[in-house]
Amino acid sequence: MTEIIMIILAIIAGAALSVQAAINGKLGAQVGVMRSAFLTFSLGALITGLLILFVQTPHVATLLTVPKWQLMGALFGVPYIIIMVTAVPRVGTAVATVAVILGQLSMGMLIDNFGWLNNPPIAFSWQRVAAILCLSVALWLIYRSNQPARFVAP
Repeated sequence: MTEIIMIILAIIAGAALSVQAAINGKLGAQVGVMRSAFLTFSLGALITGLLILFVQTPHVATLLTVPKWQLMGALFGVPYIIIMVTAVPRVGTAVATVAVILGQLSMGMLIDNFGWLNNPPIAFSWQRVAAILCLSVALWLIYRSNQPARFVAP
């Protein structure tokens, strides 16, 4: 049951990212990509700081004691925000979001398969490859639906 709740929460988080991308795309078009990204990270840092102070339980490890390579994960949010703020106004929220999910799924399967970053290995299977292919087709179909219909005169 806990796994189902985690999957539902992940779906909600994905929906929230699509809303964020649409909003940031509009904001970025008006104030600039970097200012939109700065606002996202500034407010995120403020809210996260408050959550750390008032909600999070203490942990044995701190940001100063964990292996330094684990801190690099923080760097990956910056290109994501900048790319999405730039892409959404050009290709639409749905195409940009599915493209991100395809990238996440592909890299996630590589990480799983090879056990990278100290994760337990989960081998490729035909079902996983089929999922990548289906999502690739979905991306193509959604992208094509954005294009104006082309009629060929007889």
